Amino acid sequence: MRALVGLAAVGALTLTACNDDNSSDSAKNTPPPAAAPTTSAAAPTTPATSPTTPAAASPSASASTGTSASAPAPATGGGTDATPGQTFKIGQPAQVQFTSGSTKGVIALSVSSIETGDPADLDALKLGDKVKGLVPYYVHYTITNTGTTDLAYTSVDHIKGLLPDGSEAQELMIIGSFAKCPSSSLPKGFTNGKTAQACAVALAPTATKVTGAEYWGSPYTLGKGAISWK
Repeated sequence: MRALVGLAAVGALTLTACNDDNSSDSAKNTPPPAAAPTTSAAAPTTPATSPTTPAAASPSASASTGTSASAPAPATGGGTDATPGQTFKIGQPAQVQFTSGSTKGVIALSVSSIETGDPADLDALKLGDKVKGLVPYYVHYTITNTGTTDLAYTSVDHIKGLLPDGSEAQELMIIGSFAKCPSSSLPKGFTNGKTAQACAVALAPTATKVTGAEYWGSPYTLGKGAISWK
């Protein structure tokens, strides 16, 4: 594995860990997801060791096995869209007008749980001192297709952890697989009513913890323009 480090728009450190283990990519036959930016255009990430970006490696991420799907009764997107700055309770779904490249649809998005990890979980990523004194938190979230568009192979990311004071936790983006917090693109045939689970990694100093999360993908923005769960 190799790691990249840069500064996010709000000044929070963003780490990217790359998994070079070919044994974790046995499912590479699925078409790649549409690339989605991982940071806002106002503040591009400056890599410390390599120009590799998460968007360029998205085909690798799509091969991981962490996003699972099920087929409940058909859902409809006839509710009210979540507004920028709106806050939901953990487990409460928000209706989102979802966009991934040229694909547009409607999803119900919810943060289902926030799990406290062990600093030793990060050893396999070989990030060294970059994560010294930090505790990983695993933000588990659920995506349900409530629209009429097949969202197969798209990625619902742009999820960040929140600290108790409302500030954003440090973000760790995994390129490849990470068993502690599996995530991938949405599976084939992700049509109306289908549901998938995904996970995002947030990091916090030992003196505090991650207590919430936010979604800042289009049409939302980082900070006060995001929707959040607490």
